[in-house]
Amino acid sequence: MPGAEAHLIVNNYTPVGDLVTVAICWIMLLLIAFSYVRKTPAFRVFIVIIPCLMLAALMDVSYNKLASTLGAVPVVFILRCLFHAFLFTVFFLFTLYITEVTRLEKKAAYWILSGGTVVLLSIVAIDVISSIRSLSLPAADRDLSTGGHAVFIVGYLLFSGADLILLAIVRNRLYKRVMWGFYASVFTSFAILLLQRVLGSGASFTVSTFLFPVVAMFYIMHSNPYDAETGTIDSSGLADVVRYSYEKKQDFIFMSLFLPMLSGEGKEMPDTIRALVRRFSMEFFRGALIFQLGNGHLLLIFRKNRNPDYEHRIGKILAAFKDYHRIYQYDYKIIIGESIDQISKKNEYASFLRNIHRIMPVNTIHRISPEDISRFDRSEYILRQLEDIHKKHNLDDSRVLVYCQPVFNVRNGRYDTAEALMRMKLDDLGLVFPDQFIYLAEDNGYIHTLTEIILHKTCDELRRLGIEGYDISRISVNISMLELKNDRFCNDISNIISDSGITGDKVAIELTESQSESEFDVMKAKIAELKDQGIKFYLDDFGTGYSNMERIIKLPFDIIKFDRSLVIASGHSKQSEKIVHNMASLFSDLNYPVLFEGVESESDESLCREMSASYLQGYKFSRPIPIAELRRFLDRKNKVG
Repeated sequence: MPGAEAHLIVNNYTPVGDLVTVAICWIMLLLIAFSYVRKTPAFRVFIVIIPCLMLAALMDVSYNKLASTLGAVPVVFILRCLFHAFLFTVFFLFTLYITEVTRLEKKAAYWILSGGTVVLLSIVAIDVISSIRSLSLPAADRDLSTGGHAVFIVGYLLFSGADLILLAIVRNRLYKRVMWGFYASVFTSFAILLLQRVLGSGASFTVSTFLFPVVAMFYIMHSNPYDAETGTIDSSGLADVVRYSYEKKQDFIFMSLFLPMLSGEGKEMPDTIRALVRRFSMEFFRGALIFQLGNGHLLLIFRKNRNPDYEHRIGKILAAFKDYHRIYQYDYKIIIGESIDQISKKNEYASFLRNIHRIMPVNTIHRISPEDISRFDRSEYILRQLEDIHKKHNLDDSRVLVYCQPVFNVRNGRYDTAEALMRMKLDDLGLVFPDQFIYLAEDNGYIHTLTEIILHKTCDELRRLGIEGYDISRISVNISMLELKNDRFCNDISNIISDSGITGDKVAIELTESQSESEFDVMKAKIAELKDQGIKFYLDDFGTGYSNMERIIKLPFDIIKFDRSLVIASGHSKQSEKIVHNMASLFSDLNYPVLFEGVESESDESLCREMSASYLQGYKFSRPIPIAELRRFLDRKNKVG
């Protein structure tokens, strides 16, 4: 009788498993839609897997329902082909997902995915051909149980075996806990399939077995903060751990590792360091967690009571690290300490550690001391003041002071320019120097407000000096490269100068050289815009860090400032003196006046004069002074009275 064979296939089928699969997939899509997930290549593959699995489940429900009522009619064969196609597409996407997560080499990934594509297309083609042959038979002779079923079993075994082998190949690229999470989900799938077979429940839970690895991907890779390759957790995870430990009064030990060479924007952790992190996260301490707080900054935390011999273990991990350092030669800074109640209460370990890293020499190990906590409290107080200054945006804020250092003009023998320098005066601390607050302002987005205040006050003083008849060509103000990226930068500078009633040529802006192509383009555009208003530009700190002569020549600087380090080097070595002398002569020949800063003695001055100096600046002439005292160094064009 028509449909009898089909009825034998589906009589034990129940749609519960497929419908639950559809519901769970839908919930995952909703969770993804209402939360932030990094749009990595692996995530893009994952987001395709979910609808494919939903469609496979819906095809299975439809196929079994129609097969039980209509028998082996064409639409049933079509639904079966679609069901198999979607399932094996999910299998293929599993393979693609593994290659993306582990960042498999392109050549290896190409051959694996090419093989997977061939298997997928072959299975679909065989299934379609088998269905067409069955449909060519009389309705009474059509059989849904043979061809399609055999194709499914063969394809399932091929893909399952291939994915398990692939997981085994890439096992060293994954954090062990992540790896075992994937394995556990796959083995659970096989167990359900076997149980389904033993209980004779047809294919009721076949699609559901594909759901388990998908749930594992969702939880391990896209809903918690683990990095699959290193086992590191992001800063939000650190906040949770610190909060829980503080509430439960559980002491922990932390070890902070900062690798300066990896701290720049866009820097990626090399595979050698990834392997090192994987090892350190599991091998040395019980229940240890590693957090990635930024590029090149890792923090290991472990419970003190679970590691009573932690000093011995710290010794072992430091010895292992030093072995790696001898091989790879990465500069490092390591901090070791025990949980601190006042830091835990505010959950401020990331900023606390950055504060210490900033002043540490490279390739040193530092143990936390009470002085570190006091210094951090001081920084936090300064930061709160900076936040308040930024919020109020009062350009006459009394907490920001203008100091200046007179600059001696070698050509005319007078002091006719100066450099404006920033200071802060705070109620609880008194006078605060730039090295204690500039980095805080830059890191927290307050630096431009400080620049506006210092420029405003400098311009007001220039206006008063002009009214009083003092002869001063200009005063320079330092600008952070971060400010140039602000679209309002040029307008803000122009408005402050014009509102003060002075001309643009009375102001100079000091910039350090850019280190990237994008920064160079931004700097070039901003300099060109402001030079049209008469503003002068100095290249600051020439001779330190990165110096590219080609880029310097392309930028319309007015004065080149040679760093103090060049003055020192010239005094210690004839070879250095010759190099610096030739560089200064080259700039002079190209009509770039050279200003030597850091001149501290008669010998420094004589040396710089011999090296084509146009301007001299340093303690030999004057220490930084309040800007009002600049009058002591200036000539007056018009004597009063």
